[in-house]
Amino acid sequence: MPATSAAYARLSAVFPGLRITAAAPPPDGGWVCVAELARGGPALAAFVAGDARRLTGAHGARPRPDVAAALALHRYLWPACLLFTVPWFLHRRVPRLPVGDVGFHPASGRFTARTRTFACLPQDAAAALPGARAVASPDALREELRAALDEHLTAVLAGFAPLLRRGPRALWRSAHDEITEGLWYIGRLLGEEDRAVAELSQLLPGKARFAAAGPAGPAARTGSAGPDAPADAASRPARERLTCCLFYTVSPSGTCAGCPRTRASGRIRSPASAV
Repeated sequence: MPATSAAYARLSAVFPGLRITAAAPPPDGGWVCVAELARGGPALAAFVAGDARRLTGAHGARPRPDVAAALALHRYLWPACLLFTVPWFLHRRVPRLPVGDVGFHPASGRFTARTRTFACLPQDAAAALPGARAVASPDALREELRAALDEHLTAVLAGFAPLLRRGPRALWRSAHDEITEGLWYIGRLLGEEDRAVAELSQLLPGKARFAAAGPAGPAARTGSAGPDAPADAASRPARERLTCCLFYTVSPSGTCAGCPRTRASGRIRSPASAV
């Protein structure tokens, strides 16, 4: 059994909308190898066009081409980042998943992930499995996770970039949003929100940017990567996204969860899920 199978099974148990099979990308049946999305061209155009139709049907307004591409990117990245972060969070295993080893089914949102190699800690029983590489410490394992994410996301962002009105810095800020919000949300479903926030604050120092939130709204930002101590048991960490996903341009309800366009008094205290 692949080293990531148990983590993906537990993820699907708490979040049934995301199904991940530890296998090679299927060649047909509506599946797309993510390497095709990273190359741009027909596969990416079809994915973005399909999302544009879906958004038009759901909200009654056809998105601008760059908005459709931005929301398609969000719909891919939010779950794709969990392929890496959930095995790390649950079992301290970091799969190396280049785009050629990941399959995506746009119609259902399902994934396949073929883990050829992974990093783990020396005391992990999985260190004896084929493809395992033991690293010396939790800090080193975080470096492995950042490197694995960078490898995958660099390729995907390069494919989407020509369709978006965003430069490289804005694209990476958006990617940091997806990494943070995905694991934060799953951590809550697992009953481990506080640990997820703490882990993310170490993984992406200065990028997670959590703050304490009480009944009256989030506390003032202090610039720290980690959350302030909650004021009471009802308080929960809050986060403002680093970038706007542009969902407000197609949704009659306006800005979505954690949008930086929203004033501080209106910010939410929970992570955004995939659109």
